[in-house]
Amino acid sequence: MLSIRKATEADIPLVLQFIRHLAEYEREPNAVVATEEDLRRDGFGPQPKYRCIIAEWDGRPAGFAFFLYNYSTWRGQPGLYLEDLFVLTEMRGKGIGKALLQHLAQVAVQENCYGIRWMVLEWNEPALKFYDSLGATILGEWETMLLTGDGLLQLAETGKDTAQTTK
Repeated sequence: MLSIRKATEADIPLVLQFIRHLAEYEREPNAVVATEEDLRRDGFGPQPKYRCIIAEWDGRPAGFAFFLYNYSTWRGQPGLYLEDLFVLTEMRGKGIGKALLQHLAQVAVQENCYGIRWMVLEWNEPALKFYDSLGATILGEWETMLLTGDGLLQLAETGKDTAQTTK
């Protein structure tokens, strides 16, 4: 009944739909600005920036996991960073989310990754309980930082005057 497969370029509209559903769930329905072309360029070009797997239940799309590599300088190993995990509301309770994470764990082990890292909104109690049941650890000492928009542009611009860099 459940199958998990790599997303293909033909799945781009479905992946974007899952991303939008997740944004609605996370109370940010207008935050998604990604387009199908963005996903095509960055996931299916010559140097993919992400990977994606799709869960299907009885041949119908049920959920997805969107992930990429990170690297631990302390461990000297790559890891997987889970950007998004989402299961459609009507498909929850069937073990689909756990199966997606099990699949990612298998990928991590096969590819000699130190582990899987992700973020969870602090108000998302069902997710926190679910991840705890899998043995995941909350990294309470760490704060997530984000530099975007004008701040990113300003830092990049001011950095041009202070250091010579080579590409």
